[in-house]
Amino acid sequence: MPRAQQEALASQYGVDLDSIAGSSGQQNQRPQSVNVVEPVDAISDEERERAQEEQENNEEQDRKNGGLKPFGYDLFAGSPTTFAPVTEIPIPNDYTLGPGDVLRVQLWGKENQQLELPVSRAGTISFPQSGPQTIAGLSFDEARQQIKKLVSEQYIGVQASVTLGELRSMRVFVLGEARNAGSYTVSSLSTITNALYVSGGIKRTGSLRKIQHKRDGKLVGELDLYDLLLAGDTSNDNRLQPGDVIFIPPVGDRVGIDGEVYRPALYELKNGTNLQELVNLAGGLTPQAYPQLVRIERNNDDFLRIIAEANLTTLKGKQAKVRPGDRIEVASISDITGHYVEVKGAATRPGKFAWVPGMRVSSVISNLDTDLVPVADQRYAAIVRTDPKTDEVSVLNLRLRDAVQNPGSEQDMLLEEQDRLLIFSDAGKVKGGEEGRNFTRQQLFSPVLQRLKSQAKPGAPEQTIRVTGPVRYPGEYPLPASRQVADAIYVAGGLKDSASLYTAELARFGVDDEGTGNTRIQNLDLQAVMEGQVSVNLKSRDRLLIKSIPEFAQAKTIELNGEVRYPGQYTIRDGETLRDVIKRAGGLTDNAFPEGAVFTREKLRQLETQRLREAEERLQGDLVGVQLEGDDFGGKNAERTQQVQDLLEEVQDSRPVGRMVINLTSVVESDDYQPIRLQDGDTLTVPIIPQAVSVFGEVQFPTSHLHTNGLTVDDYLERSGGPTRQADEERVYVVKADGSVMLPEKSRWFGGRSQQPAPGDTIIVPIDVDRLNQLELWSNVSQIVYQMALGAAAVGNL
Repeated sequence: MPRAQQEALASQYGVDLDSIAGSSGQQNQRPQSVNVVEPVDAISDEERERAQEEQENNEEQDRKNGGLKPFGYDLFAGSPTTFAPVTEIPIPNDYTLGPGDVLRVQLWGKENQQLELPVSRAGTISFPQSGPQTIAGLSFDEARQQIKKLVSEQYIGVQASVTLGELRSMRVFVLGEARNAGSYTVSSLSTITNALYVSGGIKRTGSLRKIQHKRDGKLVGELDLYDLLLAGDTSNDNRLQPGDVIFIPPVGDRVGIDGEVYRPALYELKNGTNLQELVNLAGGLTPQAYPQLVRIERNNDDFLRIIAEANLTTLKGKQAKVRPGDRIEVASISDITGHYVEVKGAATRPGKFAWVPGMRVSSVISNLDTDLVPVADQRYAAIVRTDPKTDEVSVLNLRLRDAVQNPGSEQDMLLEEQDRLLIFSDAGKVKGGEEGRNFTRQQLFSPVLQRLKSQAKPGAPEQTIRVTGPVRYPGEYPLPASRQVADAIYVAGGLKDSASLYTAELARFGVDDEGTGNTRIQNLDLQAVMEGQVSVNLKSRDRLLIKSIPEFAQAKTIELNGEVRYPGQYTIRDGETLRDVIKRAGGLTDNAFPEGAVFTREKLRQLETQRLREAEERLQGDLVGVQLEGDDFGGKNAERTQQVQDLLEEVQDSRPVGRMVINLTSVVESDDYQPIRLQDGDTLTVPIIPQAVSVFGEVQFPTSHLHTNGLTVDDYLERSGGPTRQADEERVYVVKADGSVMLPEKSRWFGGRSQQPAPGDTIIVPIDVDRLNQLELWSNVSQIVYQMALGAAAVGNL
């Protein structure tokens, strides 16, 4: 029947044409894979909390077991993403057919046809023109032979090929100590391990060695996952059938093994295990293992922990039985006990080297450029030597460059067994982030110094000294074998150019005749010591202080700006005065206005900074107090609050100048004027001759006016609009151009202030603090602010 007629009949009777076996429409279609287990895309919050709790419990158990983890459970560490039916692998001949399986039969010869025959619930397939054929319960090979026989009997000249199409799914149970126990739908080709993966694996409380496979209540097999994990043996990984049960019993007895084995872990015992078998489970011994010493920690009959030992090189030791709860540790061989020397620090190839008699430093460091890293100190190295009889260490100082450049010489020292050659980094070569930071004298010498201090005893004092002062690497060092001061300085990197060769100081600790500790100070002629003219032997705990040249390379400067002949930054000598430097600068120009000169000093600026900080803190406290008073009926408190806030902002915006009032004219011309001794960081700014008088403070229009002869203070105030309502008319003052303050006569505003300001002067009208609840602090603060503002303005107007 044509395809169109088939579709019409199927639509008429409500039949799914694609579901009919043998349909020509399905002959070339491949059955879709059905996910019998949904992919795990996300986990719920409850599952996440449970997993977190389980992880914390596992970590706690690991700590109790000394860090050892149970072996094998990492196999199920991940979550399954999918367990779709397995359809892409060859079907074994012993596969048992059942309802849901689909057989694909291809006929060729006299008749060509492709059939898809599903196994019904009754266990039969509907073969065309032959009726139902019972197929369930047969193996795939038996079913194939039966179908071929049927075709050969009913179709002449036709041959058949039988394959399996879509496989059935089935439900199995995973119970016991499974991570997610329950029933699961899996592929008919699934095995025990497939089902274990579906259930999320086995909890640490479950056994890996006695996993039971049950069918109809009877035990049909037992799986030991150790066979799979250690040998890849899947012979007992049985294929499942519908309704099968996988039961995971609680874990059996465990024993821990640590030390020099490849897989330290907790292992589950089975049927009695001896020590050699346990070592084999742990992957065997490493090359560093010492098999003659295996420590066994176990519980005795009195439930006390005891330690036993076994020797794995003997038959008795190999066959020693291990008990539940044992902790076995395979000892490691000690560090190489002889026939080696070690290079540590800034070397290209640090590590141990084979020692042979007659070996010298040049045998391991033959080229300074290739055998040392770029940041290495090529001048000095140290040899740490251990006495094999007493196990005490000593330090030999090595002039590394001399040793390498003169092989076989006295400087090229002979090395002994277990010598350690320390190569230090040069601080001048180390840049940010470089490895050489780990090879400083302090870091490499630290364990050596600790060893020297620990081996000190009466009659054998601590062999350490300390070098301080202008040396390249001040600090604590081993006492040089030569005990010479010059060698101690060499170990510390040598003298800096700021070191004084005239004198050094040696502090020595000793015990007097009465047994009391004391300190003696000895002054040294350092130049004579360094030239070998004087020999000074160092002793235990000596402290060598190298003194610096007083004020070495400490350049003090003063900056001259403005109207001087040669402005710039001048270096000053100790005790030099301002007059001397002005002469060096060629004096003042013809346009200079010495009365308005601004002389600033760094120490004064720091003092002003402190005053501003104190004023700001007190103003903030006063502002809080005014705000806590609340508003009154007339709103005066709100006005006072705003005024205090404005003043606080002025304080915060003010920048200290550090101005000191001087009479520059007298400084330059008068021999009787007090000399101004200069300090580092001083600044002198000489302005040009001014033409203005400024008016600041509580006036209507603060501004500057052209200086006019004959005008008084009151005249300039009137030209600025007069005082504001907050002005304190009784405290008007004038800041002269040189920074000094002049108080006009106290009288009525238009009556008595008849003084005539000079060019460059500034008239200040302060705020009336009596109106602001008589806070005297505000007056002081306003004066500070005005003073600093004037100093800054005087510098900025040049």
